[in-house]
Amino acid sequence: MGMGPIKRGGKRSPVAEINVTPLVDVMLVLLIIFMVTAPMMTQGVDVDLPETTPVPLRQQEQPIVVTINAKGEIFINNIKGDRALLRQQLGNLAQTGKDKPIFLKADRRVPYGLVVAVMADIKEVGFDKLGMITRPEDEGKS
Repeated sequence: MGMGPIKRGGKRSPVAEINVTPLVDVMLVLLIIFMVTAPMMTQGVDVDLPETTPVPLRQQEQPIVVTINAKGEIFINNIKGDRALLRQQLGNLAQTGKDKPIFLKADRRVPYGLVVAVMADIKEVGFDKLGMITRPEDEGKS
């Protein structure tokens, strides 16, 4: 039954195969244990961080601020214009230095397409440092 085929002379030879079923069972149990305990081991150290009031960083020069109000009107540093004027003015400013940061401030009711088009205009002129001005969520709810 468990000894294998019968050889000449009526002697049976031992089975030379390893039974891997218990090995697979043990490995599956270990895998499940590691899967359950691994998320518990990734916790960090609890640290009570100090609270401070944020102070804005000082800048050497005033950044360029492009604003789009709720009506879709475009302002460059508080000067009203349109997209053509925006490209022209930013083209002039790009000649003096394309490394100046530009901040885009858009009303939340402005269509997404207009905001993306203005961003594309800014990038097309050659400015690489484009940032978005946003308001923290807590500030808008008070």
